[in-house]
Amino acid sequence: MGSSSSNKSNVSQTIYGKTKTSNPYAYSKTDNNGTIAGFQDGTALQAVYNFVNNNIDSLLGEYLQPNLNSVTNKAKMQTFADTLANQSRVNFENNIINPLSNRNMIRSSQANDLYKNLINQNVSSISNFANDLLANSQTDTQKTISNLLSYYMLGANYLKDMQDHSLKASSGNAAKYSNSIGNNGTQGMANEMLPMIMAAILASV
Repeated sequence: MGSSSSNKSNVSQTIYGKTKTSNPYAYSKTDNNGTIAGFQDGTALQAVYNFVNNNIDSLLGEYLQPNLNSVTNKAKMQTFADTLANQSRVNFENNIINPLSNRNMIRSSQANDLYKNLINQNVSSISNFANDLLANSQTDTQKTISNLLSYYMLGANYLKDMQDHSLKASSGNAAKYSNSIGNNGTQGMANEMLPMIMAAILASV
């Protein structure tokens, strides 16, 4: 007596429907190739996300090695110098030059001496400000990095939620196939090709 058997295996495949989820802040797309998400152009979340990606290296450098040439410290120094110059000019005119001039008590040598004193005072003020700036720079930079990373992770978590939502919606539209594929001719070939055909149809929707 003889016996015969056929080699068959069950193959199951899930074809995900094409899904797009969006709101004013972000979007997510899912198809059978996977899920992607991104921020809408011009949003605050996109601005923070891009800024951190582009500047985190320099910010970490400022934190590890504080210096007056960093972008942040340069801006603070320039603002302080501009404010000091404006205040000094007003004080010099209103509190020294004009009162002495009104009483005819000012001579050229007096004006020069007062001007030199003012310059020395300003140099001292700038020097003290620079020393304080360096002393506090690491703490300030650490706070800046911490705040930026908090907003960065807020955006990253928002994208993850968008991806999860899109994948869930796509899974609800998914088609599942279970086929018996063996060496028994054209039926097995047809069953094997069916998921690929359906995937192409869903991708075109």
